[in-house]
Amino acid sequence: MKIIVIGHGMVGHKFLERLADSGAPHLEVTVLCEEPRPAYDRVHLSEFFAGKSADELSLVPPGFFERGNVLLKLNAKAGAIDRVAKTVTVAGGEVLAYDKLVIATGSYPFVPPLPGKERKDCFVYRTIEDLEAMLECGQRSKSGVVIGGGLLGLECAKALRDMKLATHVVEFAPRLMAVQVDEGGARVLRRKIEQLGVTVHTQKNTLEIVDGVDGTHRMRFADGSHLDTDMIVFSAGIRPRDELARASGLTVGPRGGIAIDDSCLTSDPDVYAIGECALWGGQIFGLVAPGYEMARIAARHLLGEQGAFTGADMSTKLKLMGVDVASMGDSHATTAGSRSYQFTDERKQIYKKIVVSECGKFLLGGVMVGDASEYGTLLQMMLNRIELPESPEFLILPQSDGKARPGLGVDALPEGAQICSCNDVSKGALCAAVGGGATSIGALKTCTKAGTACGGCVPLVTQIMKAEMKKLGMDVNNHVCEHFAFSRQELYHLVKVGKITSFGALLAQHGKGLGCEICKPVAASVLASCWNDFVLKKEHASLQDTNDYFLGNIQKDGTYSVVPRMAGGEVTADGLIAVGTVAKKYGLYTKITGGQRVDLFGARVEQLPLIWEELIAAGFESGHAYGKSLRTVKSCVGSTWCRYGVADSVGLAIELENRYKGLRTPHKIKFGVSGCTRECAEAQGKDIGLIATEKGWNLYVCGNGGMKPRHAELLAADLDQATLVRYIDRFLMFYVRTADRLQRTSVWRDNLEGGLDYLKEVVIGDKLNIAAELEADMQHVVDTYACEWKAAVEDPETRKRFRHFVNSEQGDQNVVFMEERGQIRPATPEERRGLVIPIVAAAA
Repeated sequence: MKIIVIGHGMVGHKFLERLADSGAPHLEVTVLCEEPRPAYDRVHLSEFFAGKSADELSLVPPGFFERGNVLLKLNAKAGAIDRVAKTVTVAGGEVLAYDKLVIATGSYPFVPPLPGKERKDCFVYRTIEDLEAMLECGQRSKSGVVIGGGLLGLECAKALRDMKLATHVVEFAPRLMAVQVDEGGARVLRRKIEQLGVTVHTQKNTLEIVDGVDGTHRMRFADGSHLDTDMIVFSAGIRPRDELARASGLTVGPRGGIAIDDSCLTSDPDVYAIGECALWGGQIFGLVAPGYEMARIAARHLLGEQGAFTGADMSTKLKLMGVDVASMGDSHATTAGSRSYQFTDERKQIYKKIVVSECGKFLLGGVMVGDASEYGTLLQMMLNRIELPESPEFLILPQSDGKARPGLGVDALPEGAQICSCNDVSKGALCAAVGGGATSIGALKTCTKAGTACGGCVPLVTQIMKAEMKKLGMDVNNHVCEHFAFSRQELYHLVKVGKITSFGALLAQHGKGLGCEICKPVAASVLASCWNDFVLKKEHASLQDTNDYFLGNIQKDGTYSVVPRMAGGEVTADGLIAVGTVAKKYGLYTKITGGQRVDLFGARVEQLPLIWEELIAAGFESGHAYGKSLRTVKSCVGSTWCRYGVADSVGLAIELENRYKGLRTPHKIKFGVSGCTRECAEAQGKDIGLIATEKGWNLYVCGNGGMKPRHAELLAADLDQATLVRYIDRFLMFYVRTADRLQRTSVWRDNLEGGLDYLKEVVIGDKLNIAAELEADMQHVVDTYACEWKAAVEDPETRKRFRHFVNSEQGDQNVVFMEERGQIRPATPEERRGLVIPIVAAAA
């Protein structure tokens, strides 16, 4: 069966995902995408201005279009549909045949018919190309205006503010977000947004745009006033893109939109329409979740499965310019006989309203501005028609401690309750996943996709996960092991508060038994993080794993690698000569690592102190390649040499590596510092990534390569160096305090309730009032740093540990090397059996 999909936006791609999940190999799918790139996340489009790249916004996983039966054509705009011949003509002239056609053309921004709307530096806010043009304009502008005060308009205003422009919002209606928010909520919303530096103009009817005096443009309003600005962005609503359907004779609505039935079929039984171009029940759905549901229904119907689109709840919760805004159901209390309860806190700038039925038993809708913490609970009560308590006002009224009274336990939700509307994940599906072993938020996201789109459902997903684990008799904890009934985070605080400095004391006070191979390295890491003691002190040495015990990475043949620190990848010629001399003297294999260092392989355990002494004498120190600690800070050459560089990336990389080189962490961490947005140091694939811009440093966090690569996320932008270091101090020490054992920063971030927004509140906003404490803890680590190699070779007792046999200085005679490409490598089992003549490694 040949299928053509016109449009590859978020909804079009969701349709492709559903087909891919079905595993139907008989389908031959061609996707026509008029943009130059595959589907990307338009919901988070404004993050492009905060430093997120087009690749990071992409919704297409690697290899998706390499499966053989799905062909993606970029820059391929559909020009016409011939329903009789069942063909689609591409704008370039190519004619493609189909058996089934799916129209997912989405919508276009509505631009009011104003004289001057076509002027240079007037934009719409829709595609990445639009955003790139806005960025270019923003670099030569001082002010910007958004025409439209709805959801997209306020998102666009955030983008202009991120570009450091004097930002204005012009709205025709008497209030912002008139569709979603009532007058009381809009009043609070306006006040909060104006406090963020955005000027709001409501009840403004723009008549024309002409040359400006104090800016490129002048907007003339019907009331006789005017506003001068350098940039104008239209975000005054959307209109369905139904021109192809209209021209082909498909039924469209009187105000636009391709008419569909419950199966998402148009008036032609071989043509489907999904997303913002589709009209169901006389309604266009302008949110992504209903579009996703249409995509799922259309795919099911095409595959011969059951399913029907029955409309969609238009409730939404989002953060606009840092302000929580939520709207659900009948937020304006238009239902006959409905009653409302309202709460306003003008000091904290919080507004909440719930609308209940005439009988007082059921929730019909609500509005929240400034604090939407109850949204998940209230939404489920409304959607599942759960009876309200006797006094429903207490669902939104704060208690004396400032916390909202809980209104619903997750056990009251039916199995079919939709928890994640973006990906259509029910409570039942989540419970089944927990029963199948997904007992962390990260695991649930992976197997159900819940919380991977807008993220608004994550708190409720967490509640359901924990409730189901308890129901199944699972321990809802992350205890380190049977010897400690505490998580790593709890152990950290016990050590810190109790000033515990040894494993024995920790076990005696808070554990049981003798300890094991799990809790001993965890305790060692926590003790090192807290007090920065030498890891091979007598009371600590027995806790370490092999790599830390010998301060080197053990290899497959029992030898060790030696990685001297080369901060930022910088090394002098004398340093290189010294490393080469050591490698030649001890017969070591040498390789440049991905972290811009020289790795020396093949050292026997008794050779390690001798090698370290020579490297230390040449000015080197331990590179901690063996530790759960800072490994490397990768850098490009930056502004020192590169013609594109805007900042000294090498200098900063060296400063940061020298600052954090002694820090012990729950897992290894890596940094990257790029001197410009060309990103030669691959900073966005690191735990900490820094990218220089003309305005300062952009700080990215929680990325990693490896088995499950993950892009880092922008934590803060345009930072001076002092602020940057403070934020990194706080971030790293918060990670050290709260992460589980062997938990990468990316996994830790995925399991943080509140995700990146919460991390920003802690690190930047000091939500927990611990910023000074975190900075002091980091400064202690910096001040007490000592090279572990140097400490080991200078202490006679520690040095005795570095021998293969307890009672002999003799080395391991079973270590056999072969020569390859002029260097050594470990012999294979066949070579060891004498099938190939080995070489002898150089002796110390």
